[in-house]
Amino acid sequence: MTHAPDHGALLTIDLGALKQNYRLLAAHAGKAETAAVVKADAYGIGIEAAVPALARAGCKTFFVAHLSEAERTRKVAPDATIYVLNGLPPGSAARFAAGGFRPVLGSLEEIAEWRQSGATPCAIHFDTGMNRLGLRPEEAEEIDLTGLNVALLMSHFVSSEEPGSLYNKLQYETFSEVRRALPNIPCSLSNSAGFFHEGTDFFESFNQFRAGYALYGGNPTPGSDNPMRAVVKLEAPILQIRHVPRGETVGYNGRWTAKRDSIIAVVSVGYADGYPRNGANTDMKKGGSARLGGVLCPFAGNVSMDLITLDVTFAPPHLIRRGAMISLLDEVLTVDVVGPSAQTIGYEILTSLGRRYTRSYIEE
Repeated sequence: MTHAPDHGALLTIDLGALKQNYRLLAAHAGKAETAAVVKADAYGIGIEAAVPALARAGCKTFFVAHLSEAERTRKVAPDATIYVLNGLPPGSAARFAAGGFRPVLGSLEEIAEWRQSGATPCAIHFDTGMNRLGLRPEEAEEIDLTGLNVALLMSHFVSSEEPGSLYNKLQYETFSEVRRALPNIPCSLSNSAGFFHEGTDFFESFNQFRAGYALYGGNPTPGSDNPMRAVVKLEAPILQIRHVPRGETVGYNGRWTAKRDSIIAVVSVGYADGYPRNGANTDMKKGGSARLGGVLCPFAGNVSMDLITLDVTFAPPHLIRRGAMISLLDEVLTVDVVGPSAQTIGYEILTSLGRRYTRSYIEE
């Protein structure tokens, strides 16, 4: 029997699957470089484990969101190229230069400050439709490249997971105009879903693709089979088995009522561990499930801070016992299944993975 210390859940992270996912995406990118996005603690699986594994798979360039993440990445990838997506905070240029980090500059003010700092390599971000970070396309004509070492022009898709979206075509055309105004600079537009867009011209016109969600097992092609391998598996031991008569309720506010005599298992995972409270399964709405012996077992009532209750009535009888391990994330209950069941997305499931889990890293 698998034991999880102190009744904590066991989070298994498959670094072999992570590397395989990177290589699959790199094959799709063809001659373009495949960079890895490792922000948010490598989407929850851990920068210190993910970055070296990706480097062993051939990755040389990493994107993070914050300077603190860049510093952690540098410690485990001393020779890597590291870009910081959230730009240049005022007064931080010296710290960027000291670490050899490349800010993704998104305003004329940031560009001016970076130039004054001595201007080691940087990226410039253009907003082509997101209206979030980045310069507006017409500002490309205002940029003076004197004294700048621009290693990359980049933008970000609004709806890359929808290959037929008009946004994709418009953004591609807008970004092409930016590139004509600032020629002969390597460029990057595509995130995970963009690896699977069709069109030779599209692929041959970019120097770099940025792999994020798909690296960690998320489906970059919604509506189609997921080509990526699952990277995370979450299991928790049953703390207690309860027999609940028909008509009684389970959990806070009595929102789940037993419609028959039911067997309820209690496991030590809750919203304090990053499992969304909206995963509740109640009399009024369908929510999350776990698996026991391969059988789907719906949650019974609210997800609470430290505990989830599940209806295991139809699970294999020999597994309905204290200490048996229930699966909450696996190759069937993927992040793309669990996310919608909790009224969110797989990205949030990954990036919220809790710190109380016992973490186990494997690499086949």
